Order: sequence, then C-alpha cells, then structure tokens
Amino acid sequence: MQFIHIGYGNLVSSDKILCMVSPDSAPIKRLVMRAKEENMLIDASQGRKTKGVIILSDGRVILTALLPETIASRMSVKEQDD
Repeated sequence: MQFIHIGYGNLVSSDKILCMVSPDSAPIKRLVMRAKEENMLIDASQGRKTKGVIILSDGRVILTALLPETIASRMSVKEQDD
C-alpha cells in the first residue's frame, strides 16, 4: 500500500483513489454537498480554496487545496520509484 501526499501533511492511500476531479462543475458540487450531508466528506484543504476533489472507492469524498494534476503527477512519480 502506498500513500500519496495531498497537501499540508495529509496522506491518502493510492489504492483507494477512484478518481480526482476539479470542484467547479455542478455535478461535483452536488456530490460534495451530498457527501457532507451523509458525513462522508473529509476536508483536507486546511481552510484554503478547494482546487481538487478526490473520490475514494468506499464513497468518501476528500477536498484538497492541490490541483488534480499535481496529485496525479505525484502518483506517477511514486509508481516510477517502484
């Protein structure tokens, strides 16, 4: 199991990541609101502007202050190291 740094000392298991998306579209905003209502939302943005939304395989939703591209590049670097 590998962990990916998603900003400000927060880590997430790369095995659990289903997708990473931008928070700007209406469907993603609805998904975030629904996750908040169902207590499935994890805010890892540390009070900063949310630039990325990570959806995990178990249905949890993580907000991060990093762009999805940044996290994806960190994942590809980890894969190359192995």
